Amino acid sequence: MTARSIRAGAAAALTGALALVTAACSAPDDGRGRAAGGKDSAVVGIAYEPETLSPLLGYGKDGNSKIFDGLLTHDAGMKLRPALAAALPEVSDGGRTYTYSLRPGVTFSDGEPFTADDVVFTYETILDERTNNASKAELDALDRVEKRNDRTVVFHLKYPYAPFAERTVLPIAPRHIVGKQDVNTGTFTTQPIGTGPYVLTHWSKGEKLTFKANPTYWGGAPKVKNFTMAIIKDDDIRATRLRAGDLDGAVLPPALAATFASDKGKKTLAATTFDYRDVTLPSAHPVTGDRAVRRALDVAVDRPAMVEGILSGAGKPAYGPVPTDSPWFAKGTERPHDLKKAARILDAAGWKQGDDGVRHKGGQRASFTLWYLSGDKLRQEHALAFASDAKKAGIEVKTESGTWEAIEPNMKRDAVLAGGGSPADPDFDQYLLLHSSLAGDGFNNMSRYADKTVDAKLVEARRTDDHKTRKAAYDTVQRRLADDPAYIFLTHIDHLYVVGDRRPGLTTQVEPHDHGLASGPWWNVEDWQTGK
Repeated sequence: MTARSIRAGAAAALTGALALVTAACSAPDDGRGRAAGGKDSAVVGIAYEPETLSPLLGYGKDGNSKIFDGLLTHDAGMKLRPALAAALPEVSDGGRTYTYSLRPGVTFSDGEPFTADDVVFTYETILDERTNNASKAELDALDRVEKRNDRTVVFHLKYPYAPFAERTVLPIAPRHIVGKQDVNTGTFTTQPIGTGPYVLTHWSKGEKLTFKANPTYWGGAPKVKNFTMAIIKDDDIRATRLRAGDLDGAVLPPALAATFASDKGKKTLAATTFDYRDVTLPSAHPVTGDRAVRRALDVAVDRPAMVEGILSGAGKPAYGPVPTDSPWFAKGTERPHDLKKAARILDAAGWKQGDDGVRHKGGQRASFTLWYLSGDKLRQEHALAFASDAKKAGIEVKTESGTWEAIEPNMKRDAVLAGGGSPADPDFDQYLLLHSSLAGDGFNNMSRYADKTVDAKLVEARRTDDHKTRKAAYDTVQRRLADDPAYIFLTHIDHLYVVGDRRPGLTTQVEPHDHGLASGPWWNVEDWQTGK
């Protein structure tokens, strides 16, 4: 899982499938996730539905929520542009003050006007200790929000925080509705009202979410009038539904995407990402908490073989949360596959080879359990490949599959085939993944990693807007993590989307780990042309 709360937002490892429905299809309630309509309809199949649709609890916090808007949003190149704000913010006071002028004439989908009160309410509610939002740490720099007038909001920061503007893609909630409810349990969590291009019309848990275009959307009424998210958890089933014509598009693992290569009615789009797969190594377990075992596993894994064998080349080896082609990557932290080095590390630490091929030390066998999410072929294949490589080093990894409800209670001592990654700024992923204050906080810092130097550098990097200082700090973080790898990073994954070749000009953005409604070719579904 990602180092942010999955359960509070887009759910664990959100994965999606796009369908572009260009001919009449079955009724919305036929149980198969199809939406009525023709060329003005679209269907999105997701693997895991969110537990809430409230941005106050984490939904849509990285943008593109479709129901809501933030003050800012991202364009195709992931650059910030105005949304509910009329312009990019004015930054003053040495980077401690951000002033936003709000777009006039915007209303929520219930007709009530959007004002500065809604912005202040949203941020103050998220920061309230009574609100169950596990991503509060992402707003640590925020001291207070001030309404200067109905059309102006000022954010006052405790310290200069370079990526603060990126945090203002966070969706804005209506005070006139949520202010009258329990923020954690009220009806707004499943029946949201926003300013976005779409309005939720129905949520059938475990089956689908249906939306209709917001005719009064400030950006212009979307031409795609009906929008459905069908919940299809299993990769194989999603591919089968696509092949059968029940879906016209899907994001698929490389091996399944390759099966559509000869289908002239489909095309494949590839999105570069910051999405990684890693193995958590909990410090509470006597084996995974042993630094020598961690270091041995880190060089025992054959990352290039995983890229070729599992991803069919659609990705790259991962040596940390930052992709090797990112300017934030610390050069020199690459660790080549070296089983002989793994053996030397374990020998020197007293882990002796047993008769059964499994090492042991002081009566403790070098054995632990690794969980992966059932139905997720990529996680399964990564888990099995990791276990195979570990076995060659004399370490037994017992793989288990399950839902997140089954996995979560075991995360303190058992390893998990997890994932994460955020392209917007290194702080967004690394702080939640590595800072000791968040050890064991839900899906944050799942390995319970604790390093005083890393803690200090993470804080230093988020409290300055000087690029050289930040780069040096994150270099240190990556080198410390390589020296004591509490997470074994395996691959960075390119997302592959197989879609019906009926819409012109489909594009993708650079994507985070959590992809689905917010990403893929439908990142800008509200701007699509309706096709032929």
